[in-house]
Amino acid sequence: MEPTECMRNPALLQRTHFASAGVDDTMDSFWEVGNYKRAVKRFDDGHRLCNDLMGCLQERAKIEKAYGDQLTAWSKRWRQLIEKGPQYGSVERAWLAVMTEAEKVSDMHQDVKNNLVNEDVEKVKNWQKEAYHKQMIGGFKEAKEAEEGFKKAQKPWAKKLKEMETAKKAYHMACKEEKLAAAREANGKTEASVTPDQQKKLHEKVDKCKQDMQKAKEKYEKSLEELNKCTPQYMECMEQVFDQCQQHEVKRLTFLKEALLDIKRHLNLSENQSYATIYRELERTILSANTQEDLKWFSNNHGPGMHMNWPAFEEYNPDQASAPPKKKKPDGAPPTPSTDHVAPPGDRSSVSSYDKNQAYSTEWSDDEQPAANSGNENGGNGNSFEEDSSSGKAVRVRALYDYDGQEQDELSFKAGDELTKTEDEDEQGWCRGRLDTGQEGLYPANYVEPI
Repeated sequence: MEPTECMRNPALLQRTHFASAGVDDTMDSFWEVGNYKRAVKRFDDGHRLCNDLMGCLQERAKIEKAYGDQLTAWSKRWRQLIEKGPQYGSVERAWLAVMTEAEKVSDMHQDVKNNLVNEDVEKVKNWQKEAYHKQMIGGFKEAKEAEEGFKKAQKPWAKKLKEMETAKKAYHMACKEEKLAAAREANGKTEASVTPDQQKKLHEKVDKCKQDMQKAKEKYEKSLEELNKCTPQYMECMEQVFDQCQQHEVKRLTFLKEALLDIKRHLNLSENQSYATIYRELERTILSANTQEDLKWFSNNHGPGMHMNWPAFEEYNPDQASAPPKKKKPDGAPPTPSTDHVAPPGDRSSVSSYDKNQAYSTEWSDDEQPAANSGNENGGNGNSFEEDSSSGKAVRVRALYDYDGQEQDELSFKAGDELTKTEDEDEQGWCRGRLDTGQEGLYPANYVEPI
């Protein structure tokens, strides 16, 4: 393979990359020894991002299910209240139609939950399994292959670089010795105590140091020349391995874009204009993703597009440290976030008894309170939908309806069962109680009544 002009002239490549990327020349470059590890780490990051996406979808599925359960419970309770209440005729049927709408919307949200879990999560899981192959000793096969490829490509050049650094250090040390010898000779000429023989020896020392310095300089220049000859091949091999990493990342970015579009399709339930606007904006955001631009950015910031201070001949400077600058440590993976248990909000309120004139308050508003009914034809009885706010601890209660606990910390009981309420209702409408069997747990506050 014929080397390009940039490969023949590393300085030209350096200037070209610097101009195109616009990066600071003080950045540690991809071409530095060991700096390929950021490209290898992208395999681990890609696998973790698949897990993050699946966790994100599973949380959204729980939200969809909880909302559907709430709609179902709300519809069931208010359908009974409306049918027992004083409303009649077509208005009653229209009112009941709102309950029917809630049931249908609940079914749609249950479908969204099923699609997210059964289709989208499974699709990501299967793709992750095919794209990343775990090893028995840990890590992924793809990352190991990239690591080995970069090491193999970098080893010859790194060896030449070490030889050049050693030769440079020897040359700078010889320069230092020559300057010290010249200073001693100059001082000897001004001091009367120095004999001619001593001055002769000082002069011979200066000549020897100059010869040593010249030899060290020639060796340094030769090692630098050999390093520069090795550089084009080094760059070619490193770019070949990096391109393989880029190809894998192309697949991941393309898949992620397609997966997000599928998720959008499952979430888009309504033709309402406000909903449509939201989903059009979501679609524009997803479709605006540009794989090539992402890859170009990574290359310019963490790949071959980065600036590199290629080794060049340096004259001795007594004030300049001979050790190379330290490299920045790679950024650590961000910590994995935790998830807290959230009690399912579905079925947290029960049907109020119209016959018993029980009170009821809506749960969806934190600010507004229901206005009390001013009276009725029977002489000012209380509103049949108001809430009974009486509560206490260690109170015996009777179940009005059947309830099957959805979580391990919830109680299950049948209508007519008696239990003991041990804690008052919380902000989400749940009480803690104890069955006669001794089991303790949570239950919906409005599913029971005091005995």
